[in-house]
Amino acid sequence: MIKMILFLRMDKNLEAKSIGYFLERTTRIVKLAYLKGLKEAGLDITPEQWVILSSLYEQNGQSQTELASESFKNAPTISRILDLLCDKGYTERRATDSDRRKFLIFLTDQGKKAVRKAEAVVDELRQKGWENLTDRDYENFLRIINQVFQNFED
Repeated sequence: MIKMILFLRMDKNLEAKSIGYFLERTTRIVKLAYLKGLKEAGLDITPEQWVILSSLYEQNGQSQTELASESFKNAPTISRILDLLCDKGYTERRATDSDRRKFLIFLTDQGKKAVRKAEAVVDELRQKGWENLTDRDYENFLRIINQVFQNFED
């Protein structure tokens, strides 16, 4: 009986929490897992840096504006991340031919190697995140999270 009462109280407390609480809680633990996994693999990159490296691996030679748009980060944050990635030797900025004030960002050979090494870690973490969940669960999750995004984007 006591267990049932505790369960009901916990359930009511969960219902009272906002969606922001659940998003923040989940984002935080996932980021920590990625940070730990990347570090254990000998990679000196954060999850935020991984997003940029991965984007460049898919399409090398993007502008900072394109990277910011794709990663939903503001220009100063992207600039700071790129400074760190350049310092680590993973990326480089190259002036465009049309406007020397504008730069395109490219992965270096060292950056490409880091991405390939990180992919195994990221794949493993993605699989862990979906343990005990079905393809249908994943489809529903994407539908719901995208709807929440659209609700706030409007």
